[in-house]
Amino acid sequence: MVLEGNPEVGSPRTSDLQHRGNKGSCVLSSPGEDAQPGEDPIKYGELIVLGCCEEGGEETEAQRGEVTGPRAHSCYNGCLASGDKGRRRSRLALSRRPHANGVKPDVLHHISTPLVSKALSNRGQHSISYTLSRSHSVIVEYTHDSDTDMFQIGRSTENMIDFVVTDTSPGGGAAEGPSAQSTISRYACRILCDRRPPYTARIYAAGFDASSNIFLGERAAKWRTPDGLMDGLTTNGVLVMHPAGGFSEDSAPGVWREISVCGNVYTLRDSRSAQQRGKLVENESNVLQDGSLIDLCGATLLWRTPAGLLRAPTLKQLEAQRQEANAARPQCPVGLSTLAFPSPARGRTAPDKQQPWVYVRCGHVHGYHGWGCRRERGPQERECPLCRLVGPYVPLWLGQEAGLCLDPGPPSHAFAPCGHVCSEKTARYWAQTPLPHGTHAFHAACPFCGAWLTGEHGCVRLIFQGPLD
Repeated sequence: MVLEGNPEVGSPRTSDLQHRGNKGSCVLSSPGEDAQPGEDPIKYGELIVLGCCEEGGEETEAQRGEVTGPRAHSCYNGCLASGDKGRRRSRLALSRRPHANGVKPDVLHHISTPLVSKALSNRGQHSISYTLSRSHSVIVEYTHDSDTDMFQIGRSTENMIDFVVTDTSPGGGAAEGPSAQSTISRYACRILCDRRPPYTARIYAAGFDASSNIFLGERAAKWRTPDGLMDGLTTNGVLVMHPAGGFSEDSAPGVWREISVCGNVYTLRDSRSAQQRGKLVENESNVLQDGSLIDLCGATLLWRTPAGLLRAPTLKQLEAQRQEANAARPQCPVGLSTLAFPSPARGRTAPDKQQPWVYVRCGHVHGYHGWGCRRERGPQERECPLCRLVGPYVPLWLGQEAGLCLDPGPPSHAFAPCGHVCSEKTARYWAQTPLPHGTHAFHAACPFCGAWLTGEHGCVRLIFQGPLD
């Protein structure tokens, strides 16, 4: 295809990025790569949304037999507060498609900006449009790639979006309803996975819309690359952080980077939507690793590989840990009542009568009581009757999203101030991991509910008292 260029810009120029190949809308499968009938498709990995929790209602006096306490965060760990429905869910497995739908760059055109809408009228032709000025645009056509599968993520509920993501607010909960203003792009990003081993997954900023196009307007950050091609950034950007040492017991947080539309890696901009890009990081790539974090400016996703998930605890292991903890018959050191973590199947509308509660500054675990209120220090401030430290007093909830755990260790630590419980190494890793917030802020947060962590360490070791008999 040759498009007429603006005479003021010069004659139209067309540069071959690759051999043109087939440009039709028909999507072909890779020969010999389709799953046979009855076989499970190859899994590339899973995306897990951090902080998928709902804020529960207040407890009643009948539920607890005491004065009504503060609101409790009710974590759903594995499904959204409103339930997993279709493409809007808390996690998504990316598997090899029956037919490849990936695309790759093919041909670049310089054209007159008024002709862009006409040039992009073919919905079967994927393309990216870079508006350089009112009179000049660059269009990069994409052609079918039989070696990759493409998955798109964004806020839009249109059919081309595979994973619908909504904003998660600090402290848990998703922003829902037409009045909730979202900072997540309708077409936030796309992931391309190789259909052949080792099934590498790569992330790119921006996704194709219903017309199979990506538009970078005149105000968007964009530039010419040294080889004469184009690249750019989306308005609020797509940030990625790869953990150092993989997602395992020895993991450490990595450095946050920004991913461009073409998949290049850059240092962060001064602010999230600044027009000046960061510096190119040539020794890093857009290949997703086990434990990579993807921030869409409103929601953060965790990428887990199939091999990594094999090392993670299973739901059966988490349930066995709950039963083992309850079998130890921990007691409230003051009320001498037996404590027990409730079953996840029961739901989490309010804490149970036997629910363990913790003073998050010291880690002493009690049953619920109404003593030690320090209203002058804050509405949720309590004084621990054992060590006299004053701080938040919250119910303990076992984290049930196994993919967020680094190891199958015992539930020995709780995040402060939300009270979600996991292994020591999982708690310490997330407490050291800053997550993007707003235009340029970073905060460590509980991966189960999204609450910002407080205190010196962000988590506390739980101190249980065993039975007296």
